[in-house]
Amino acid sequence: MRLGDDNSDNFFDRTGSPGASLGGGNLLGCLLPLVASRFGLVGVAILLLGYCALTQFGGGGGILPGSAPTSSSGKSTLAPEQQRVLVGVLESTDRVWGQIFQASGSRYTEPKLVAYTGGTQTGCGTGQAAMGPFYCPGDQSIYIDPDFFTELARRFQAPGDFAQAYVIAHEVGHHVQNLEGTLDRAQRAQASASRTEGNAIQVQVELQADCYAGVWAANARDSQGSILEEGDLEEGMRAAEAIGDDTLQRQAQGTVVPESFTHGSSAQRMAALQTGYRSGNPAACQFNR
Repeated sequence: MRLGDDNSDNFFDRTGSPGASLGGGNLLGCLLPLVASRFGLVGVAILLLGYCALTQFGGGGGILPGSAPTSSSGKSTLAPEQQRVLVGVLESTDRVWGQIFQASGSRYTEPKLVAYTGGTQTGCGTGQAAMGPFYCPGDQSIYIDPDFFTELARRFQAPGDFAQAYVIAHEVGHHVQNLEGTLDRAQRAQASASRTEGNAIQVQVELQADCYAGVWAANARDSQGSILEEGDLEEGMRAAEAIGDDTLQRQAQGTVVPESFTHGSSAQRMAALQTGYRSGNPAACQFNR
């Protein structure tokens, strides 16, 4: 995958700073009712991309919108290749979604992306690496501990820079949903829904974010054409398959409970990514609520 500069005003490196301790506004807490009571956190929560996108936290400490720090208090541990992917994909998604919003007569507000180690304070409370990458609507920021990508490659056999790009673009998809009001609509629908119905709404949100990741990939171009190279899409598909709810549940507990799905099956996630990529049009990524 061809990526551009490794500099961005919207990227913040907090790696190397002391990990945040669990306390007030604990972001991990939003996972517990939905995840821990069913099949535990180990090996599962680490791959739940963006679950907390729908949860609005009251009084969580940390960053306010637009106030993320530019550096950590310690020495950065971010490898150059990690920064290349994080910043390059962020810059590319900014361009693509900026063009899409402009074409529809709207203005795209660019999200921030924060790389951290272990734990960090966010506009939604304290974030922990065990949750995997997540989007916080409170400060319109994406949070990623780069060690997640090592876990994705080694444990779940989904290596490659485009696999990482898919993860980032999925979280950017949640930001797009936030700007469109989809997250608010979904949260309102969940407020009056049963647990099973609420899970089904969450699945729709996550599959749309997967589809939006495909839309970005279809439109990501530079002066040489598409930035994708041979084998890139296959890397993304392997990652989508690896983080399907059925795959994770089977690995964690040996059985699959469809009514507890929160992100969609492997087949659904792969199909959503493909839909976005083949169409290149966000209108193909439906959310029916």
